[in-house]
Amino acid sequence: MTSSTLIPFTGPDGLAEIGAQAPALFLRQARAAERFFEFFTANIQNKHTRRAYFNAACRFSEFCAERGVHDLARVKPLHVAGYVESLREGFAKPTIKQHLAAIRMLFDWLVVGQIIEVNPAHAVRGPKHVVTKGRTPVLNREEARALLSCIDTSTLTGLRDRALIGIMIYTFARVGAVLQMNVEDYFSQGRRGWVRLHEKGGKEHEAPCVPKLEAYLDAYIAAAGIGNDKDGPLFRTTGRFTGRPHRMTQQDGYRMIQRRARQAGIKTRIGNHSMRATGITDYLKSDGTLEHAQVMAAHSSPRTTKLYDRRNEETALDEYEKVKI
Repeated sequence: MTSSTLIPFTGPDGLAEIGAQAPALFLRQARAAERFFEFFTANIQNKHTRRAYFNAACRFSEFCAERGVHDLARVKPLHVAGYVESLREGFAKPTIKQHLAAIRMLFDWLVVGQIIEVNPAHAVRGPKHVVTKGRTPVLNREEARALLSCIDTSTLTGLRDRALIGIMIYTFARVGAVLQMNVEDYFSQGRRGWVRLHEKGGKEHEAPCVPKLEAYLDAYIAAAGIGNDKDGPLFRTTGRFTGRPHRMTQQDGYRMIQRRARQAGIKTRIGNHSMRATGITDYLKSDGTLEHAQVMAAHSSPRTTKLYDRRNEETALDEYEKVKI
């Protein structure tokens, strides 16, 4: 991006993580700049959404500057539509829709703040993108069992990895929610172990542990000696590289899953989310109901849960195999 479209970042310290420069289109007037930064601080709390929307604002600012539009009042629907069209060559449809959503929400915020009169993105439509089946790679039951059984549990790292993978599979938890758990988030209630998961949007979700998962967690916590560290992270690094253990990140989890998959000889290209998807898919294939799966996975909509229903794939395979040529 050129220097004419971005200016040095002078926003709140809490937003410094999203970039060293900010889009000039939204910052040329003091009131507009204040409202712009309020959008990212008061309105958007998720740091990943904040970064993605900020990048969209920067790219849109560049697009407008290249066409001689440097004032918010001069931005028209045709500019927003042109921007969306310009993204078609290098971006997937979901990404384009995200960019449009970011711009639309930002201009709505500016309209409410009486910075501009109308939202130029309101009438612009993004590309059609209908998802009826999830694309997250999942493991079948035999692969999932192989993944867990191949882990060397004679080491603390092995016990940790088995427990981490187990939570995601048996409770349908997101990796982010699992890695945010503290030791106190695994607790006993009614003679059974439970896990407390901190989901998106500040939602708190509790799930009971099947006996196998209880055994995984008990063995790991006992070997790690962290049972009394209630406020400490449940899943932490070994500290081999930094000299001090710390809470595992999603990148740490991804590398761990890749390593364990290779050891198990699994060729499916799985990631963090695959463990959650594997648990939900196996549950549905075992005649579990979509309604219960939605509650167990803490999904806000049954449509999201439906994306994990891969039962039709097996039916289709059986039908294709009837071709006996």
